[in-house]
Amino acid sequence: MKKISNKKFDSVVIGNVGIDTNVYGSEVKFSGESNFTENVDYVGQAGGYASRGYSQLRKKTAFIGYVGDDFSGRFIRDEFARDGIDTTALFIDPFGTSRSVNVMSPDGRRKNFYDGKGHMNLLPDLKICKAVLAKTKLAHFNIPNWARHLLPVAKELGVTIACDLQDVVTADDPYRQDFIKYADILFFSAANHQNPTALMKTFLKSNPSAIVIAGMGAEGCALCTRTQVEYFAPVTMDLPVIDTNGAGDGLAVGFLSSYVLDQFELRESIQRGQITARFTCAQKGSSSSLITKEKLDRYFQAHLGSR
Repeated sequence: MKKISNKKFDSVVIGNVGIDTNVYGSEVKFSGESNFTENVDYVGQAGGYASRGYSQLRKKTAFIGYVGDDFSGRFIRDEFARDGIDTTALFIDPFGTSRSVNVMSPDGRRKNFYDGKGHMNLLPDLKICKAVLAKTKLAHFNIPNWARHLLPVAKELGVTIACDLQDVVTADDPYRQDFIKYADILFFSAANHQNPTALMKTFLKSNPSAIVIAGMGAEGCALCTRTQVEYFAPVTMDLPVIDTNGAGDGLAVGFLSSYVLDQFELRESIQRGQITARFTCAQKGSSSSLITKEKLDRYFQAHLGSR
């Protein structure tokens, strides 16, 4: 068994990490054979963005997930080590390191092609994972199939469970039900829904005690609790929108670090999550230059002063 570090963690991220390849071109055409583009590789996917996001905010962070025994996996381990992210529970996927190809639009939106390698059939070492989760305040789940095995472990330990459902199509999607059931705080992208109110209320019927947050991209975000639904306009920042990859992870990291770990009040935490997401959109093909604690505090104070 791997030796478990004695240090305590603020957050443990459970999810997929891999190499993203972003394809930038002003007019990517699918009708011909070739395009002249800018292709950028970097550590990405939800687990990569979330764990590096907490680290940038100076939170003691551990990661539970998989990489391959290959060049990409070793590169990710090196980047995480440089960030100070604990990789005790970073296991080997025999199918290799996950990959994503994101064909980018000039306005920063993407068309994603995702290769999750063996994530549907992997089973993590529950003893190692429990030892890591026992040392944290917050378990931030993304939704690889193997992660559902750790939900009851986190619940038994009494840590705060946050789950990011990504881009939801229907509330009754069977794949996501375990994550909905166990979450104390639930995130999802409303990219497939013009108005997410009905969807959020359906989630609350399944899990009445949850806080539900919907990311709505350029339209802002929405918050749903047992008492109300509230919509938040997007924050205004003097930064370009270049790349929306990782924006939803930024919303979750900014909110959770503020609300769960730093005890900001609910609506202030929403605003800090929005600032984190918006800053992420100004970074081109990178998860290594996410917002720092100092910048988040500064932007948040400026936001308060502008109201």
